[in-house]
Amino acid sequence: MNTQTVPAPRATAAATPDTDWWRSAVIYEVYVRSFADADGDGTGDLAGVRSRLGYLKDLGVDALWFTPWYPSPLADGGYDVSDYRAINPAFGDLAEAEALIAEALALGIRTIIDIVPNHVSNEHPWFREALAAAPGSPARERFWFREGRGEHGELPPTDWVSNFGGPTWTRTTNPDGTPGEWYLHLFAPEQPDLNWDHPETRREHESILRFWFDRGVAGVRIDSAALLVKDATLPEVPENPAPGQHPNTDRDELHDIYRSWRAIADGYEGTRVLVGEIWLPDAERFANYLRPDEMHTAFNFDFMSRAWNAEQLRTSIDTMLAAHAPVGAPSTWVLSNHDVTRPVTRYGRADSTFAFAGKRFGTPTDLASGTRRARAAALLTAALPGSLYLYQGDELGLPEVEDIPRHLLTDPMHHRSGGVDPGRDGCRVPLPWSGDHPPYGFSAPVGTTPAPRTWLPQPQGWERLTVEAQERDPHSMLSLYRAALRLRTNDSDLGDGSLEWLPSAPGVLAFSRGDVVCVTNFGSSPAALPAHSAVLLASADLEGDRLPCDATVWLRPPH
Repeated sequence: MNTQTVPAPRATAAATPDTDWWRSAVIYEVYVRSFADADGDGTGDLAGVRSRLGYLKDLGVDALWFTPWYPSPLADGGYDVSDYRAINPAFGDLAEAEALIAEALALGIRTIIDIVPNHVSNEHPWFREALAAAPGSPARERFWFREGRGEHGELPPTDWVSNFGGPTWTRTTNPDGTPGEWYLHLFAPEQPDLNWDHPETRREHESILRFWFDRGVAGVRIDSAALLVKDATLPEVPENPAPGQHPNTDRDELHDIYRSWRAIADGYEGTRVLVGEIWLPDAERFANYLRPDEMHTAFNFDFMSRAWNAEQLRTSIDTMLAAHAPVGAPSTWVLSNHDVTRPVTRYGRADSTFAFAGKRFGTPTDLASGTRRARAAALLTAALPGSLYLYQGDELGLPEVEDIPRHLLTDPMHHRSGGVDPGRDGCRVPLPWSGDHPPYGFSAPVGTTPAPRTWLPQPQGWERLTVEAQERDPHSMLSLYRAALRLRTNDSDLGDGSLEWLPSAPGVLAFSRGDVVCVTNFGSSPAALPAHSAVLLASADLEGDRLPCDATVWLRPPH
């Protein structure tokens, strides 16, 4: 279904120089809790990742990005960090992390870790110290403590809205039981925002960077990278803020922070990359973070948020390539992550765009259509110039799990929406590795004791989606991804570089990457293929010399 024999194999491309590895890298996101469980407690761990490094090598990835693996109360899936220099005991310990970094590197796979600089956990020592201290004390200056508005301070300092919905301020209680100051949290109350005007905050995070670079990590993904700096006067958010004038997003002062981080990264051997999580609608403001002395790359959320539509996706590709060109940075391409409805489900909906505000229970989905489109999208994104991010389980074609019992949902986005938003747990369900019933090889049995339930329940019916089942099926999503990543690695025309659009019919996108032509048919009827000398890879069976709807093919042009 997905491959056809190429008449003559091409020579393997030379290895990417170490300094440029990130420009073309395939980076696999590991959500540790849900990847693999080695100790049989139902929760994924670093030993589980170590046991599956061979799988990741065979898949063809160049680096692993780990979502936060630090000690955390898990109020927000680990993005509420209580200690940046240790490992969550449920996942292992620091020695296990160091072994994982080394073992992966021995297989040619680098490690990128998540840094969460905007906020900490409310159990972080700094915040505990701040709560115990009096108003106006130095410990509170590391955060945003303020008196409330109103006659008795009963109103929050601003009416800012949290990224998780609801207010951004929580009121403290004084030792005598009376209401106290308020503190700022752009996310959940358990995630108090740090004050980046404070020199201790800056020094601490520079130290954290060095701590992990010293242990061999090849880069950091910077969570909520555009939110760190606030306008200290705490004005309300204007209806249409001018560039750089939003009181808590994309402040110009951020760039000095990332220049200092880049100087630290550049002081290490090889390239230690800074990758920003930056959700900004302004492409020029977005690109400012990618100037040569700041971040190396940033996530391209525009592409991921678009509908399955030729015109929309071409506009996104053109916009993002044009935005990156002046700063010389490669774009990143990503279909989903641990926050986003999985492609198989999202592309099967009448509205296949993605926006957090639009998520609702009971949205109809055609999984057969979504799977066809997700297969086509996999080849389309893998052919685009730059680096490619792959979220664990997308290579298996896992759908969003939408029937998790509500009392088991953990995501604050669900709870703070009053139960309207299903939240993000549906894309975080533990992976199926083998077998015909839960836990599908995710949790190793301990002795004769059966494996326990996984921390989020896996659905029945996933036996056909396990790694074991898909490895036996040459037409599976896993086989498609392996073939695509192998070609991408071995063909010097793919990865970083340029793109040339080719003439195509309405509803069809066609472009060349040197000696590779990529064609995607978004239309409702088969599309004629351009002249070619060989078919390298296709997401669906071709119909003679025509490409079915919702399909992508890679071709070798005529010689």
